Amino acid sequence: MSQEQRARIAQIGVVVRDMRATMEEYHRTLGWGPWSVFVLDGDRHHHTHLHGRPSPYSMRIAVTTVGGIDYELIEPLEGPSIYKEFLAAHGEGIHHILCDAPDGSAALNQRLTGAGMAISMGGSVGANLEYQYLEAEGVLGGVVIETYSGDVEPPTYVWPGEGTDGAVR
Repeated sequence: MSQEQRARIAQIGVVVRDMRATMEEYHRTLGWGPWSVFVLDGDRHHHTHLHGRPSPYSMRIAVTTVGGIDYELIEPLEGPSIYKEFLAAHGEGIHHILCDAPDGSAALNQRLTGAGMAISMGGSVGANLEYQYLEAEGVLGGVVIETYSGDVEPPTYVWPGEGTDGAVR
């Protein structure tokens, strides 16, 4: 595989029951932060699908960068999702690795599906960000891989941050 095709780890995603409490604990224990918090629901989060069928769901996520890699906390809210499935089966913990590749997410998705991975969930955020999760059961040691294309919109708020009370909205 050429350097142009090599996927890199961009993010580690962790599913949690209480994003705010977990974010505070990481901040207190490891000093991680500030956290960019995104509330993905309503019109901002659209074209969502689960296991091949349209399915609305919402979530809160918080992201901070540690050592050049984003660390993401995900709290599922309304609707069925692979996050809720993960919590029911495993409890809180590392859920996925987000990868990107210099040759783009379409080429990466093609390589992953060609290796036998199936898209389990995905959707769109804002005007042009699309994401998808690929299940790697029997491939890559069973790791879930997330890919995305487009631009990330500004967060709902930053915690802790000047001018914010850090309240979960």
